[in-house]
Amino acid sequence: MFPSEIDAAIARLESQKSAWLNVGTQARIDYLKRCMTGVMAVAEDWAISACEAKGTDSVGEEWLTGSVTTLMTLRALIRTLEGRKAKIEQGIAKVFPDNLLDRFLWLGFRGEVLTESSPLNPPQFEPGISLVLGAGNVGSTPPMDLLYKLFAENQVVLLKMNPVNEYVGKFLEQAFEPLITDGFLQIVYGGSDLGSYLCQHPKIDSIHITGSHHTYYAIVQSLPQPKPITSELGCVTPVLIVPGEWSESDLKFQARHVASMVAHNASFNCVAAKLLVTAKGWKLRDRFLTLLRQEFAKIPSRKAYYPGAQQRYQAFLDRYPQAEIFGTRTEDIVPWTLIPNVQDNYALRTEAFCGVLAEVSLDAATATEFLDRAVPFVNEQVWGNLSCVILTKTNVDSAIAELNYGAIGVNVWTGVVYALPDFAWGAYPGNTSDDIQSGQGFVHNGYFLEQPQKSVLYAPFRIFPTPFWFADHRNLANFAKRAAELQITPTWSKFAQVIFEALRG
Repeated sequence: MFPSEIDAAIARLESQKSAWLNVGTQARIDYLKRCMTGVMAVAEDWAISACEAKGTDSVGEEWLTGSVTTLMTLRALIRTLEGRKAKIEQGIAKVFPDNLLDRFLWLGFRGEVLTESSPLNPPQFEPGISLVLGAGNVGSTPPMDLLYKLFAENQVVLLKMNPVNEYVGKFLEQAFEPLITDGFLQIVYGGSDLGSYLCQHPKIDSIHITGSHHTYYAIVQSLPQPKPITSELGCVTPVLIVPGEWSESDLKFQARHVASMVAHNASFNCVAAKLLVTAKGWKLRDRFLTLLRQEFAKIPSRKAYYPGAQQRYQAFLDRYPQAEIFGTRTEDIVPWTLIPNVQDNYALRTEAFCGVLAEVSLDAATATEFLDRAVPFVNEQVWGNLSCVILTKTNVDSAIAELNYGAIGVNVWTGVVYALPDFAWGAYPGNTSDDIQSGQGFVHNGYFLEQPQKSVLYAPFRIFPTPFWFADHRNLANFAKRAAELQITPTWSKFAQVIFEALRG
C-alpha cells in the first residue's frame, strides 16, 4: 500500500475513536449481526482461497478455522451484549456450555475460566487506536482479535494483515464492511517495514501481536516510548499421557487424537502438540507409541507453507538422529516426525512450528507419581505457558490448579479452547517484557471477564462422534457448513443437520 493510504486509514480511525465509545449497545449488536451475514457471504470463497494458498484440499478445516470460528465469536459477543453473564463462584467462571443447544452439541464437555474478578459491565476504556498485527497461520485469528479490541476494550482497530495470509484480507473487508465504512476498522497490507512504521506511529495507542517472541522483542526495542502491548507468542505445547488402565480401543483413539494435534493445519498452530510426556513405568507406553506411529503413517503429508519450516525441521533432524520420519521429505513437505526418548533441552525449549513431535519419558509408573513429576516438569522446563493437554482417566483437579498455562485441555486438544470464544485466550499471567514466553494479556474472552488466569475445557475420555479436529474425519466440509449455518440461525432444525453430518464423520 502507498504511504498516503496508510496515513489516511489512521486519520480515519483517529476521527472516529471517540465516536465508537458513544455507539450504543443495540447499535453494536446490529453491527455484529451485519458482520455475521457478511462472513457467511464470503465463507466458501475464503475456504477455497485458503486451501489454494496452503496447498491442501481440506476445505472443511478451512471453513472451521476461518469463517465458523469467526461466526462463533460474533454470536458470543451478541449474546454478551444482550445481557448474558458468567456464573462466578470462588473465582471460577462457568462459561461453557451456557445454552441448551451447546449442551446437546457438546455432550459431556464443560469449561471454566479461573479469574480473580467479576465481569466488566460495561467495560471502561479511554478512546484510542489499537494496532492488531494479524497472525499468518489461522484465518480466524485476525478477526477474533480485532473484535475483542473493538467490543471488549472499546478501541477502534487498525488491522495489518500478515503477508503469509494477506489473501484473507479481502474477505474480511467484505465481511466487516459496516465497521470499515463507518471508520471503526481499517485493514492495511505490507511487510515488516510497515509493521515497524505502524508500531512506532504516534497515533497508535496500543498493540496486539500474534506471532513469535522474536518479533515481540523487536517491536519493544524499536519503540521510542513504551506502549501497551498484548501478545500471543506460541508455545512448546506438552501433552501429558497419564498412566492408567487403557483398553486397546482407548489407546487407538488417543493415538489418533495426538497425531491429529500435530497434523492439523500442517502443524502450523501455536497449540500444535509438540512434546509428548509419558511415564517410563507405564506398561502400555510402548504400545501407545506403536499406535501413534501407525497413525502418523496413515495421515497424508501436507505442504509446509509457513516460511522457515524446512530450516526449523532440519535443526531438529541435526539434533536428534533417532528421529522417525513418516513420509517423504521434499522441498514443499515436512513429513510427520516423531522423536522418542529426548534427553536434552532443545526440544523442550524450541518450538518447531512444523510437523515434529518430541517425546520425553519421566520416571513414574502410577498416575499420582506421574502427575507429581510432570506438572513441575512442564511448568519449569518446557518453554511457553499458553497451552497444555492432559489425556487421563483419573481425576486431575490438583494438577489443573498447579499448571501454569493459560489454556488447559483435559481429554481435548487446546485448539478447541482457541475456537470456542467464551474462553479467555492467552498465556498464563506473569510473563515480563524481559522473558515474554507465550505473551501477555488475553483476547477472545466472550464474557469480558476481568483478569483471567487460565481457561480449562474438560471432555469425556472418548469423544463421540469423531471430533472435527481429527485428521481422519470423513465428512468435514459438510459438517463445517452446517456448523456455520447453525451460528447464523441457532434453531433445533439446524442443530439436527449438524448432528447428522457429525455422525457421518
